[in-house]
This record gives sequence, structure tokens and C-alpha cells, in this order.
Amino acid sequence: MFRYNPARTGGPLGATGPTGSVTEQWVVQTQSGIGYSLAVFDDTVYVGSNDGVISALAAGDGTEQWSVEADGQIGWPPAVVDDTVYVGCGDGALCALAASDGTEHWVFETGKQVAPAPAVVDDTVYIGGVGDDEGVLYALDATDGTERWSFEMGFNAYASPAVVDGTVYIGGSSAYALDAADGTEQWTHEFSYLDSATPAVADGTVYLKHGKRAWALNAADGTERWSFEPEDPMETVWIGPPAVLDETVYIGGHDTAYALTADAGTERWSFEVADSVGSSPAVTTDAVYLGGNDGAVYALATSDGTEQWRFDAGSWVSSVVVVDGTVYAGTADGAIHALTAE
Repeated sequence: MFRYNPARTGGPLGATGPTGSVTEQWVVQTQSGIGYSLAVFDDTVYVGSNDGVISALAAGDGTEQWSVEADGQIGWPPAVVDDTVYVGCGDGALCALAASDGTEHWVFETGKQVAPAPAVVDDTVYIGGVGDDEGVLYALDATDGTERWSFEMGFNAYASPAVVDGTVYIGGSSAYALDAADGTEQWTHEFSYLDSATPAVADGTVYLKHGKRAWALNAADGTERWSFEPEDPMETVWIGPPAVLDETVYIGGHDTAYALTADAGTERWSFEVADSVGSSPAVTTDAVYLGGNDGAVYALATSDGTEQWRFDAGSWVSSVVVVDGTVYAGTADGAIHALTAE
């Protein structure tokens, strides 16, 4: 699932990754570029490409298990639950595919242009539809794709919902909290310039990031707890969602990664990449992993941001996922690299 779980925290619980030097276990070249559409589940790597193909690869050696052509670009990662792959499959549609062979179970047409990454909780799929400046959030029956409820957001939110404790959170020009059962609005927090923001929800706080600022909102009522803006007015905080683990929030800036205290948003450390940050951070207890537009995959110590290793992937690294001691990195030229400790 995008950002590892429905809360979108970007921190795989109990996962470990390489902290010393790494070696490339395997690399697979797909036909077209990879956006944020890399996911790893149950010894399988699922990846979508710009040319509209969703593929399943063996996590151990990268061999293709199956591939399916969609109607358009696949820019967001799937959610894999109970042997079913739920993925935005082009032109605003959501497809449910068999994890074993890619057979289509059902398709839901949002009527929009884009369907970002879904969240699946308690037999319900939560997915946004984006287009015509009128974004809609849908709740669907996971078994057959029938609509349970929908909520009109009134803006295009190129963001994925987070679902925690019976509440759905999503960010656009406003941040919304909705009852997961029926879509009833619980609270709204309006922003002056937030556009699209996938929230990360942890310990009763909703973390959002876009443009030059990051915010922490009270998950119960939407009131602001803190906001963070870099001291350099030219610095922009990248639009990818934050990662949250062990009372620390990790965000990517234009060319800088930041670690902030979760309770107050004060800076613990920062690290400048060679070019600009290309992926959202993935964090384990010992390391933060992120990709750069310079083609590098970085591993930083969570304690102080010290660089632990760097791997040259050769092209903009748009997606980084860490599972079972392996870092999987997807790049804009369509390559997938599996990196393990030497």
C-alpha cells in the first residue's frame, strides 16, 4: 500500500534496511518511466509505468510473474489486500486484479482523469477521482467495486486518502476528515495555498506537506498544532508526503531532507542532496531512505542525518520502498533496482 499502510506514515513497522555499503541484487528495465507506482507485498514487487502497464515481479530476482496493459499512465502504487491488487489503471479508473495472475475482477470508473493511490480498510476501498477542478472521494465495496458513498471536495486533489480509526483524511485546498462509514464531514481545515497533500496520520496528529510549508493538525478537530517553513525563503518543501516514526517527522525539501520533532515541528537535522529530492522518504528505526533527481539513492542515519551510503541509479529516483532488508528504487527511465547489504 502507498506509504506502507492506510495511515500513510512511510515507516514500515519492524522493517530493516541496509545501513552499510550496498550491492545491486538485481535490476529490471521496464518500457517506460516509473512515478510513485512502486509497491512491495508478499515477496512480489508491483510496479506501474508511464506506458500503462502494471507488472508483478518476484522480489528475490526480479523475474516477471505477470503484466497487464491498462488504458493510460499508471502513476500511483497499488494496494494489495487479500490476494487482490487495487490500482488506478488509467483515465480515472480503479481496477481490482488477482494478485496471482493479474486477472481483472472489476473496474470502477470515477468519471475523472486520475485515480491516485487507494487505501483499503475493512473491505472498503477509498479512492479519489481528479479532474475538471471537481475532485471526488469514493468509498467502494472491495469485493465488487460498487459505490458505498462519495464526497465532493470541490477541488482537484492529486493526493491519496489516509484512513485511521474510522476516519478518512485527505488534503487539497482544504484538509478534510470524513466518517469512513458514510462520508459525513467531521471537520475541515482551510489553507491559504495548500494544493494536493497526502496526509500521514500518527498519534492523533495529521501531517501534511506542500509548497514551502509542512503542517501538523489535531486529528480530532483539525486545529493547527504547528507549521514548519525553512529559514531560506528560496527553499521549497517538496510536495511528497512526510514519513513519521518514533516521534520524528521526515520531509523532503527542494534539495534538502529534514527531520522534525513530531510534537513541535522543530528541526532536528537537515541533509542536502546533490540536486533535488525526487522521492518521498521511507524510514526504518536506523535509516531514512530517499531518492534524488541526481539519480542517487541515499541512506541517512535517523539520529543525525549522517550519510550512511549512496547508490547511483543513473536516473531520477522517483520511488523508494524498503522491505525485508532490501531497498527497491524505481527511476524515471523505467528501471527498478533492488539493493541489499554487501
